[in-house]
Amino acid sequence: MLEALQLPFMQRALLAGLLVGGLASYLGVLVVQRRLSFLGDGLAHAAFAGVALGLLLHSEPLWVAIPFAVAVSLAITWVREKSSLGDDTAIGIFFAVSVALGVLFMSLRQGFAPDAVAYLFGSILAVTPTDLAVMGAAALLVAAFSPLWKHWAYATFDRELALADHYPVSLHDYILAGLVALVVVTAVKVVGIVLIAAFVVIPAAAARLLSRTFAAMTVLAMTFGILSVIPGLVAAYVFDVPAGSAIVLVQAAIFALALVLRR
Repeated sequence: MLEALQLPFMQRALLAGLLVGGLASYLGVLVVQRRLSFLGDGLAHAAFAGVALGLLLHSEPLWVAIPFAVAVSLAITWVREKSSLGDDTAIGIFFAVSVALGVLFMSLRQGFAPDAVAYLFGSILAVTPTDLAVMGAAALLVAAFSPLWKHWAYATFDRELALADHYPVSLHDYILAGLVALVVVTAVKVVGIVLIAAFVVIPAAAARLLSRTFAAMTVLAMTFGILSVIPGLVAAYVFDVPAGSAIVLVQAAIFALALVLRR
């Protein structure tokens, strides 16, 4: 494995996995605590529609998928706030529409699109320097908004009190939704559209079982998300299995262990 890490594509895979694991887990604690776990799936399928549109237009899928998924995320937040529909209902509507658009765009494209398969199931070993640059930019953007973490936490635990204290809760919700969408889209190249929701939910859920405070939950979730990448890549290299699946299974094992320890 140490010899394999000398290869540039393995170094890019490791760095991409660490970035995605940390970012998805950092935002995942807010997603899990707000009971929006279905949001990861909804945004992943919005990314699928954006990727399909990018392939149809013969442009870089990532550049189309990012604004598409962010727009869907903001639309979900708007519907949740402006209607009496539940969170799962609002997400489910856009989930279905995104899948329908993705299928439509793919049907309009002539010929087989191998890139679409890579985005569906992930291809961490095929991460390019451009992909890494996009992930790095996403990390910097999330870091730039990190001062809002305490406001997000406040509204997560007592939204009514945050509103009474004149916090711009709605604006913060839109910012958070946009950042989650950005991280989800940049992560699909690593673990794929099918598995990205696991990156958002599982480390945060495991951390919730073992944490007494929200800050501790955030730190522990990021630790789980980052540390799961290394054994996942090792297992993928040794057993010749998809790296994204191996990483998610490591995260599932961490959750199972946390559940046992919690009990």
